[in-house]
Amino acid sequence: MIPRIAFCSPFNPVPSGISDYSEELLTHLWQYADLVLYYNSDTPPTNPVLREHFTLRPLRRLARDHRRRPFDGVLYHLGNSPAHSEIWHTAQRVPGVIVLHDLVLHHFMLHYYATTLHNIRGYVAMMKQTYGEAGTQIAELMIRGRFTDAAFDFACNTPVITAARAMIVHSRYIQQRVAAVRPDLPLAVVPMGIPLPPDYPRAAARAAVGLPTDALILASFGHINAYKRLEPTLRAVQQLRASVPQLRYLLVGSVSPNYPITGLIERLGLQDVVHVTGYVERAAFEAYVAAADVCVNLRYPTAGETSASLLRLLGAGRATLVSRTGAFAELPPHVAVQIDTDDSEREHILAALHLLISRPELAASIGAHARAYVAQNHTLAQAAAGYARLLARCYGWPQVVRLRPPLPLPAATTLPSLGAAVPTALPPATATPAPMPPPTSVTALCILRKDRLLQTAAQALAELGLQPHDTQLVPQVAAALSDLIPIYLEEPMHDA
Repeated sequence: MIPRIAFCSPFNPVPSGISDYSEELLTHLWQYADLVLYYNSDTPPTNPVLREHFTLRPLRRLARDHRRRPFDGVLYHLGNSPAHSEIWHTAQRVPGVIVLHDLVLHHFMLHYYATTLHNIRGYVAMMKQTYGEAGTQIAELMIRGRFTDAAFDFACNTPVITAARAMIVHSRYIQQRVAAVRPDLPLAVVPMGIPLPPDYPRAAARAAVGLPTDALILASFGHINAYKRLEPTLRAVQQLRASVPQLRYLLVGSVSPNYPITGLIERLGLQDVVHVTGYVERAAFEAYVAAADVCVNLRYPTAGETSASLLRLLGAGRATLVSRTGAFAELPPHVAVQIDTDDSEREHILAALHLLISRPELAASIGAHARAYVAQNHTLAQAAAGYARLLARCYGWPQVVRLRPPLPLPAATTLPSLGAAVPTALPPATATPAPMPPPTSVTALCILRKDRLLQTAAQALAELGLQPHDTQLVPQVAAALSDLIPIYLEEPMHDA
């Protein structure tokens, strides 16, 4: 007997990263079950692969369909986005397995009460009931449009965790917090799967999107808002431009109407360095990623998400800066450059960028580790198998069997021909570039390879007056460093 699964998610053209994620996951999940796809009722899917291989139904039909012929599993994708309003409304009527993409659902719940239930005071009452007077104060600010970072401290996820029959998450960070709310809930950590991005040649990618081959290109990807740490990043870029006259910083993604990114760029005098592309299609996204030398993917505060866009950067082999917070802190140190979120954030960003720019071989090494990490730990096959195992456990399937081969993903055989998508003129080099100052922050030191760490330690010991003829102390220091290096870098050292 082949299991029948109701798969409820946004799909393209709904503007959500989960739309792409779900469509890619389905190519492998269909090996284990017959899937009926339930979409947001006002936005039918446009992907021809979905139309060819799956039954498509609007979400408003799910409750009736399930009564007439019960499914062997119901799966809901839920994130901190208005795109999930109808999904959450349906999940309360037909309980199922919820894939919790974001730990914090505060902004979603505010939108849900305001636009789906048309009951904004119900949101205030929910905040008061869950969080007391502190929740009421934040709710009153939010409904007046005074959005605050403090909203991230009020996750508003308890109703979702309570309603779930079981839950799938993508990080230990969310797993621990969900288990603290409901220890009895069947819960599985399933890796977020993505297809490994094409390995485009950098020069060809730059030609495709109209970028000069000799520029030093930094890039950030995804929706542009106040939580992507763009102000400290732009201030670091402002300092970098003196020593890197061919510097270019690309912001690839849609812009929040509430975030004045253009004004910020102008105030910092970076109009000739920073370029905002707006939303781009997937082919252009991959070309911009391939064109970049270093990527910046910072988020703070975080909703606890595991970022598919970040995994695409890592999978493309790009050295990437990430915030040391939430699920991002679970990345191994040799895979991404962790940036602290305290008052030293801008200093750490600047030091890390200095280091990666001055040592392109280090950036290439981190990128190679990142691509290998994604290829090993974030495959679509792994993700689909994890989903199938949790569904089988929750709904009592007798066994988990692959019934058919995966569906092929659309082949990306060539780069897009986009022409001059952004201006190509660079600011003139009016002076000899200043020498690159050495990295000084703890973050920069943490991403040095063994040789640089040894050099730094040797210099410090020399400044303390240690001499080669100190026969008693030198062996002790050498032994201590030998023990320290693998622990400090959190990866084994195989080279001499």
